[in-house]
Amino acid sequence: MIPSTVAEFRRSFQRERVSRIYSGTVHLILTVGASLVVVLYCLLQLKDVRPVEWLTIPVTFLYANITEYVAHRGPMHHRFRGLRMVFKDHALEHHHYFTSDWMELEGMRDLAAILFPPFNLAVFVGLSGIAVAFLLGIWISANVGYLFLAVALGYYANYELFHLAYHMPGNSWVGRLPFMERMRLHHTRHHDLQLMSRFCFNITYPICDLIFGTMATKTAPKRKDAATSRASQAPVSRSSSRAPTK
Repeated sequence: MIPSTVAEFRRSFQRERVSRIYSGTVHLILTVGASLVVVLYCLLQLKDVRPVEWLTIPVTFLYANITEYVAHRGPMHHRFRGLRMVFKDHALEHHHYFTSDWMELEGMRDLAAILFPPFNLAVFVGLSGIAVAFLLGIWISANVGYLFLAVALGYYANYELFHLAYHMPGNSWVGRLPFMERMRLHHTRHHDLQLMSRFCFNITYPICDLIFGTMATKTAPKRKDAATSRASQAPVSRSSSRAPTK
């Protein structure tokens, strides 16, 4: 059974933060679907790509992995001026909507607490993706700019789909994929309230977690100390109906 504290938080979140007309399917299409359309467009713009320009693909992949790690370890778990909404959406809401005790979604409306909202998407994808691609296109070549944006947005779509998979039921076809058990465990450890600000920041591929020593070998012992109890009762803001993120 879903823990009572998690169930109550989800009811409050859905009542106060998610519009009645919200559609998880539409949200998924607008984020992942639109990203894949941009990827296809970028690939169609490539012309006479030189061998050295193909190196943009692995370099951008590593850049995206580092960006994912830094953004997650930084503003998503620590208060930064101008980015406090990012912290609230993730650390105070997503991590109480899904805890290490109960990671599974209950329906498509729960995607409001998983997928990036427009503001976070604009910050992380806009600044670290589109702006950088534009500059690379000017400084190096158009092919490099298009390849960079294609890989960056492809990685973002990968991020959203993997994150959604981690919150699917374990007995679903997604949860039964050969590699998914290990990936789900990595993310479940991050959702432990005692570990979340210190370990397992990569959502897709734990490259930076391995490099920077932030892999967690096990979840923390289950205990209800005062700090965790207060955190689990963090109120949901009534000031916005914007769908929050992970």
